[in-house]
Amino acid sequence: MKLRAATRSPWVRLAAVATLAGVVAVLLWKRGPDWGLVADAFTVVRWEWVVAAIGLNLLSVVVRAFAWRTVINQAMPPPHPDARLVFSAFSVGLFANAVLPGRVGELARVAVLTRKLPSREGAWATLVGSVAAHRVFDLVPVLLLVVWVLLTARIPHWAITSLEALAAIGVTLAAVLFFSASRHPGQRIDQGLGPVRRVILLTRYGLGVMRAPVAAGIALLFQCLGWLLQLLAVWATMRAFDIRLELAAAGLVLVLMNIATILPLWPGNVGLLQAAIALPLVHYGVSYPRGFAFGLGLQAIEASVGIGVGLIFLAREGLSFAMLRVMPEATQAELPQDEPRAEEAARDRTPERVPG
Repeated sequence: MKLRAATRSPWVRLAAVATLAGVVAVLLWKRGPDWGLVADAFTVVRWEWVVAAIGLNLLSVVVRAFAWRTVINQAMPPPHPDARLVFSAFSVGLFANAVLPGRVGELARVAVLTRKLPSREGAWATLVGSVAAHRVFDLVPVLLLVVWVLLTARIPHWAITSLEALAAIGVTLAAVLFFSASRHPGQRIDQGLGPVRRVILLTRYGLGVMRAPVAAGIALLFQCLGWLLQLLAVWATMRAFDIRLELAAAGLVLVLMNIATILPLWPGNVGLLQAAIALPLVHYGVSYPRGFAFGLGLQAIEASVGIGVGLIFLAREGLSFAMLRVMPEATQAELPQDEPRAEEAARDRTPERVPG
């Protein structure tokens, strides 16, 4: 029990992440690219293309948030949360994914939205299912992107195996979730169900959009548009770093950067992500230091959108960073309806100082 309590301590986890980040920083410094050449690559950056990339990323966020709202509207009966509330929760989730290890942002957006639905039965489990369905709709544009990249881009042999594995996992996951989906009956859930069966049923309702062809088509269209905008943002960032390659190269970068962040070991997987981007670009005649610098710039542009917009809506929701850290991991995340209770949870997880 003491070991379990220690692993749940935010200070222990912070120390573990800091240690891992320190090891990565040392390895990058000793084994990384020529940092002088990396710095030189930033001297030729064209800022008008940086602004264009930021704008395209922001549009991608807006479009994907509308896709999630479409999924939510099928997951629960009216009244549905309005578009501003869904976008606010989605933005907070992006912020959490950008600054915290692990993909806690997926549950953070659920927690933010649940706080605004205090009387909605089973909102937490239903919204978790909606997030899963929303992610499933990513699989179609991802698979299209993977096929296009395999046919048109110059791909190193080590990357081909990763792309094939990603496609196989995506198809399998989509099939499992599709057959698990169930439409909400529009009435109260049978109170005689046990807690586990109840959560499973509510999660299946969250996947309900997959059994609604029109709504599923709309959500899929939004997701495909979001990925197209993100692809154009990658290409614009290439132009910003004076890397003049065809769109297929940008597609390869987009696929590999998503593979590199599937399992976030530390915030942003900084270093690993840049290596995953720079190595394939060597086949296009782009030097490794310039490709690494481009990877840093690309991640900074994406993070600027996620962190910037997320901070605005974090403040709008009246939340603090400490509250954000505890929300995704709390099993009672459906319970807090006001700030004092969430703040109390954050204080309970902070070790008291012992007078010295």
